[in-house]
Amino acid sequence: MPVRPPHNASRSADALAMAMQSVTLGNPVLTADTEDDGANLDDFFYDVPGSMPGTLSIESDAHPPTIFLIDYNSEAATRIKLNTPEECIPYLDSHSVSWVDLQGLGDEDVLRRLGGVFGLHPLVLEDVVNVPQRPKVEEYDEQLLLIARMIMLKKSGKGFISEQVSFILGRHYLLTVQEEPVNDSFDPVRERIRNNKGCIRRTESDYLMYALLDSVIDGFFPVLEGYGEAIEDLEDEVVDNPTRQTLEKIHKLKRDLLMLRRAIWPQRDAINALIRDGSDLISDDVRVYLRDCYDHAVQVLDMVETYRELASSLMDVYLSSINNRMNEVMKLLTVISTIFIPLTFIAGVYGMNFDTEKSPWNMPELNWYWGYPLCWGVMVAIGLSLVYYFYRKGWFENLSDIKPDSKPSSKPDMKPGLKE
Repeated sequence: MPVRPPHNASRSADALAMAMQSVTLGNPVLTADTEDDGANLDDFFYDVPGSMPGTLSIESDAHPPTIFLIDYNSEAATRIKLNTPEECIPYLDSHSVSWVDLQGLGDEDVLRRLGGVFGLHPLVLEDVVNVPQRPKVEEYDEQLLLIARMIMLKKSGKGFISEQVSFILGRHYLLTVQEEPVNDSFDPVRERIRNNKGCIRRTESDYLMYALLDSVIDGFFPVLEGYGEAIEDLEDEVVDNPTRQTLEKIHKLKRDLLMLRRAIWPQRDAINALIRDGSDLISDDVRVYLRDCYDHAVQVLDMVETYRELASSLMDVYLSSINNRMNEVMKLLTVISTIFIPLTFIAGVYGMNFDTEKSPWNMPELNWYWGYPLCWGVMVAIGLSLVYYFYRKGWFENLSDIKPDSKPSSKPDMKPGLKE
């Protein structure tokens, strides 16, 4: 592989000098892992007002960095773990493709030394380290920066993990920077390199970046498939037995989908910029593959928008179901009240204490021999007549559907984002 341009060494020294800024611990950086109750709406990172360009902000609980290098050509592939960033320098000067994968952002010294080895501009290092950043693409002298958001389904099947991954593309190398070392979607690409499947070992670093970016986009589909199943279950629940827990699930589902939309929308625009604007570091053949990657991103965005509309319609159906249940309850109470209104009137009239001996007009029927049974007979006849009348009108048809609120199910929900 051709040696990198000699001015990289001077650029490395300049980059280190320009990037020696203080590290601010505890900045309002939100973790990408939606661990607690679904999709926290991650705000993109913002600098403290008045801070210098190139200032790094590292979280106190960030994972310590681990560096892996995969160097390959059409004949062989080597994967090693590096102890220091400087150990990758000989591989960068070889005639093979070198993929340096840094996992973890918890050590400022390692990050700055890595930036010096690759000659990273201080603003590139800032975008890579200060997470989360909005997905974007930027071109520098001999490098191309691409920031993407990687969405992965959790191993437990409940919820998803959101993580920033940064790509720095050089002429014969690719540097990837991940937030943490536990999860990523790059294993299929690693297997293809190790087993020499496809054309990846016969291509340059630009094809490697496409392969990794394609795996990032494809990682959205399993997550969205889980949300599709969750929406189907919620549709049945909303119609059959809507409860307060149903409302909470719908609200949480809408927040999760909003987070996915915020992840894929700018990512689609970044891929489109790569295709439209082009770069000397990306060949025409790889640009054709990027069009397929862009198509996948559009599919993901369409699915997210469709699910968001379905989630909004679920809220409307929920409110309609609650209103229908309330109407049925009011109908039942109205029927009962209507039946007892004339009975209450009769009971009130004959409950008045008039002395029948003072006047022949003071309720003479109270002295009738069959007066009390006759009063009961009239009230029963009126009640039965009203019941028959309402039955003929069809008021009793839906009253049997009124059910009390059931207790929430103790069965764990295995759908993404709809956790107990």
